[in-house]
Formats: sequence, structure tokens, C-alpha cells
Amino acid sequence: MSLDRDRSTSNSDATEVVATGTPTRRRMSTADRKRQILDRAIQYFAKHGIDGQLRNLTKGLGVTHTLLYHYFPTKDALIKAVYEDVFESRWKSEWEQLLDDKTLSPEEKFNAFYIDYSNTVLTYDFVRILIFSGLSDHSISDRFFELLRDRLLPRLIRETRKHCGRTNRGKPSQRELEFLMGLHGGIFYIGMRRWIYGQAIYDSGNPNTEQEIIQDRISSYLNSAKTLFSTGKK
Repeated sequence: MSLDRDRSTSNSDATEVVATGTPTRRRMSTADRKRQILDRAIQYFAKHGIDGQLRNLTKGLGVTHTLLYHYFPTKDALIKAVYEDVFESRWKSEWEQLLDDKTLSPEEKFNAFYIDYSNTVLTYDFVRILIFSGLSDHSISDRFFELLRDRLLPRLIRETRKHCGRTNRGKPSQRELEFLMGLHGGIFYIGMRRWIYGQAIYDSGNPNTEQEIIQDRISSYLNSAKTLFSTGKK
């Protein structure tokens, strides 16, 4: 969005029309201005990546260096805010509660979690910013994978073991983790096909297609896990 175009709608001042029909001006609040810059940064990073010099970033955002620095003193501070908004804010504590629910079977937990997870995170900005970060400085992708390792993967490994009839509560083995990441990556690939490659999901006219794909992959994962990780196997 160009600076001139943006000024007509939502720059430092916004236009209001009062009851008389006469336009008046009101200054955008500090919180609204910061939110506006952050939203533009998310759009910019999702489209162009997080590399590049600040002069290109400020030009792309339609703001001056001075204004950007006022709200985000460094590029790292801006990237941190983008991570918190796009990634951390979408994480649901309910997912952990769901996976810890002893009244549900492992398959029920996997299906409920991954269907909601895909609906929540496999968006244009989430998928593209994560990929761009992985191709550059890893500042966002490393933090996100740490979140997965701390709060998600151990729970999914525990449920996988339970499905296989194993009572082992030890640290997940490398083999278990890699096998699980095959499932997780396969579900993430749905978002990559859409937002990276621009490819439609087969039978996209069926509103349940994506859910069925996820359920098929989970069923395949759990059935294979029984073969690979039955009692006594690591």
C-alpha cells in the first residue's frame, strides 16, 4: 500500500464525518497507530519475507523511519511483536487440556487437536512468515519449534505410546519424534500447498475435504505406530 493512498484512509490523522456532514480530523491513538504498523508489518513479512534493509521495510509499510522507531526501536523488536501476534497469540491452552483429558482415546485427541490446530494456524500469514523465517535468520521459526517441543510434542508422544499399549514415560526417543514430525509436517503441508505453492486441495468443493485428509493421516500414523513402537520397541 502506498503512502499517498494510505494517508487517505488511516495515517496519523483519520477523517470523521460529523452530523453536519462536514469532515473533521481526529488524531489516531498511540495504541491504534502501533496496531496499524504491526498489521502492516505482518502483511509485509508474509508477502516479502523478513530479510531486507529497514529503508525497504519502512517504504513497504508506508511509514517513516522515525515513526517506526518510535513504536519499535529495532527491527528485532518488530519481529518479536510479529511473532507474539501471529504465533503465540494463536496458541490455545485448551489444546493442552484436551490432550491431557483422560476420558478421551488417543485417536479422539489427535483428531480434535489437529483439526482445530489446522483451522487456527494454517493461515496465509502464519505459514508464509514461518517459511520465510526458516529461510533467513530463524528468529521466528526457532521460537515456534521450541514452543512445540515444550508444550505439544511430549503430549503427542505420550498419547502415541498409550495407543500402542506402552506405559513408558521416559524421554521421547529420536525415532519417536521424527515419526511424529512426519505427521505434523504432513498436516502443515496442507497450508504450504495453499499459501506457498498456490495449489488447491483436491476436491476443494467438499467443505469436509481438509478434515478428512487430516483424519486419514492420523489414522495412518497411529496404525503404523503400533507396528513400529509396539511393547518393547523404541
